[in-house]
Amino acid sequence: MYIENFNDSFYMERAIELAKKGIGKTKTNPLVGCVIVKDEKIIGEGAHLKFGENHAEINAIEDAKNRGEDVSGATLYVNLEPCSHFGKTPPCANRIVKEGIKRVVIGTADPFEKVSGNGIKILEDAGIEITEDVCSEECLILNERFFTYVKNKRPFVVLKAGMSIDGKIATESGESKWITSEFSRSYSHELRGKLDAIMVGIGTVLSDNPTLNVRHGKYKNNPIRIVTDSKLRIPIESNLFRDDLDSISIIATTENCDKEKLKVLSAKKNVEVLICKEKNGRVDLIDLMDKLKEYNISSILLEGGRTLNAEMLKNNLVDKFYFFIAPILLGSLGIPAIGDLEIDKLKNSIKIKDIKCEKLFDDILVTGRCD
Repeated sequence: MYIENFNDSFYMERAIELAKKGIGKTKTNPLVGCVIVKDEKIIGEGAHLKFGENHAEINAIEDAKNRGEDVSGATLYVNLEPCSHFGKTPPCANRIVKEGIKRVVIGTADPFEKVSGNGIKILEDAGIEITEDVCSEECLILNERFFTYVKNKRPFVVLKAGMSIDGKIATESGESKWITSEFSRSYSHELRGKLDAIMVGIGTVLSDNPTLNVRHGKYKNNPIRIVTDSKLRIPIESNLFRDDLDSISIIATTENCDKEKLKVLSAKKNVEVLICKEKNGRVDLIDLMDKLKEYNISSILLEGGRTLNAEMLKNNLVDKFYFFIAPILLGSLGIPAIGDLEIDKLKNSIKIKDIKCEKLFDDILVTGRCD
């Protein structure tokens, strides 16, 4: 097993920071950063900045050349195994060989079947020294959405809810503005900007008429908006259909929808209507996740109400959660964040791991992963 030395860790951490420049913009592609080092000096840096554009390694090589540097004999640091196939861009592994790079340090292997070990093999066959698993835990966390998307063949889903300390997202009358603090809400908008899509149920649309765009934080990418609406009850004048929004709205419905409204919505600008299978009178969520592949959605922020949240959990479609907890109590008549999970025995409960808690001024943020 490789034992990390200071220099390798230092340069890999820099590659990870560079990779974060692509947050919210790489869609189904991973976040990747690259650093090229020669004679203990960084001579080139790059990141994958947008879906369909140059990968990090290419940008780093070009950066070095623009600086007037010679990359032959250098060491290249990259947080994910260089690609080995022709996709939207040529294979990075071949370019690394061509440029005469002497050593490549890799954070994690690429699980994508067209790469998975092939990139490393190309480099090794060319006589390039390979060092793997440097800062591997940080690299895995960085690309958790990508690894989930590749492994499970569906988007990485983050359930987010702002709630009282007794788990309620609204009063009995439906009042919910605002349970959590302004800081927590700004943090939530930052999550929106990091992920590809945001998803709610029709109940949320009818009660709140949300816009579901990004209004705070440093990540300005407006996510694709997804609404589950089996009967097409969504109002035509909904805020989700505003002309000034720069991303599409996907309305997931079923064959039992309002056919007249289907015609109207199908003709609207920036609106996509997906006819999904039906399950228990609702949109079949597994079928929906499969259909979303067409839109290059690798991650979803779930801001649903109790019904949608529960259905997503029951279908094992939630990977991570963010609970913003305010120091108030709403009691048993308040509306819960999660509806009926049909669990009657503790052994059948949904297990949560990797729990973390942090204080956000008066609120508490609890994060974790579904086991």
